Amino acid sequence: MNDLQLAGQQVFLRAPTAGDLREFIALSHASIQFHRGLVSPPRQPEQFHQYVEQSRRADAASFLICGTADGAIAGAINLSQIFRGGFQNAYLGYYIGATFAGRGYMTEALKLMLRHAFCDLKLHRLEANIQPANIPSIALVQRAGFRREGFSRRYLKIAGRWRDHERWALIAEDWKGSVRSQSGTK
Repeated sequence: MNDLQLAGQQVFLRAPTAGDLREFIALSHASIQFHRGLVSPPRQPEQFHQYVEQSRRADAASFLICGTADGAIAGAINLSQIFRGGFQNAYLGYYIGATFAGRGYMTEALKLMLRHAFCDLKLHRLEANIQPANIPSIALVQRAGFRREGFSRRYLKIAGRWRDHERWALIAEDWKGSVRSQSGTK
């Protein structure tokens, strides 16, 4: 079991557990309209249990986004299909609950995940696939330094439909350079 916690000012990231089932599913149900057609987080107990099991795999790094003030689950952020060897790559996925959107939680959660991916896991590249109409998500990855690399037609099946996605990526060297320039170090 992964006991790792990544702490920020507004949020901390922690591994999901079976005990999070009710709170997570309630958040997912309360966010159905907000997530419509963009993401399909677990909404049924069996889906949540599958998510917890997948989070324990060696090729995944899955975290719940929790508020530092009260520990409430605000969303999730995940690295999946972590490839090692000469690739050192993973796919980034995330979602925030409707009641927590617009508070900067996801921005901070992404910063924590990037530090974990590039410093702790020693990955070289992260890829995020985002639907073209998901303007807030595109703005999020742009602020973090991701670059658009391409367009994939009918890339992922979400909510029963194959949907187009833009492919955004960030490599470790670009992230480290951005962090250095923000901190004023060379």
